Amino acid sequence: MTVEQRYRYVYKPTVFAAGLVPAALLLCGALGWFGQDLGADPVARLLHSCGKTGLNFLLLTLLITPARRVTGWNNLVRLRRMLGLFAFFYLLAHFTVYLVLDRQLDYHSVLQDIVKRPYITIGLAGLLLLVPLAITSTNRMMRRLGRRWQKLHSLIYLIVILGVWHYWWQVKKDIRQPLLYAAMVAVLLGYRVLIRVIQRSRARRNASAVTSKSAPATAQERT
Repeated sequence: MTVEQRYRYVYKPTVFAAGLVPAALLLCGALGWFGQDLGADPVARLLHSCGKTGLNFLLLTLLITPARRVTGWNNLVRLRRMLGLFAFFYLLAHFTVYLVLDRQLDYHSVLQDIVKRPYITIGLAGLLLLVPLAITSTNRMMRRLGRRWQKLHSLIYLIVILGVWHYWWQVKKDIRQPLLYAAMVAVLLGYRVLIRVIQRSRARRNASAVTSKSAPATAQERT
């Protein structure tokens, strides 16, 4: 089996099945299957679980690049699109639960929440920014947008910050988990900044080396 075949027939189906597990557990809890339940406040449980799972998938999406660089497993990038789409799926489910079950499609109440509760405003902004990333995740859109695709998908950094911010402001007392998420985001984004600084420094050194080598040759030509 080639590397491409392993990713297509083994790794991708495995990741896809694993990505559906949280949804399956919530469905079983909602229907009371296999002894599962959603506790005393099912809506709150659905909101929290979908939101947190979506945030987890966002972090996994960001983890692909450093994991690829550290391990040398460049084909890990083949899993990034699926992880990002799972993030969108769970965060959209998070908002749907809020809109349908928590607010019961009371749009006036939703608008009031958006205005009066900043954490909802921030969360909605993050979800809206995620929509064009999900729409343009196909190979066809990647080819059509060209370099613009990379710039568009760099919004993922802002989205994950908004997601953690939303989570932090939502928690009223115990902020240990939001703080942990904030630390993980700081590490993942800090790693990218560090790599960018190192690459620019190397590029400047290489440019200086080329200039210094060409200078004597130019002087000899003049003489």
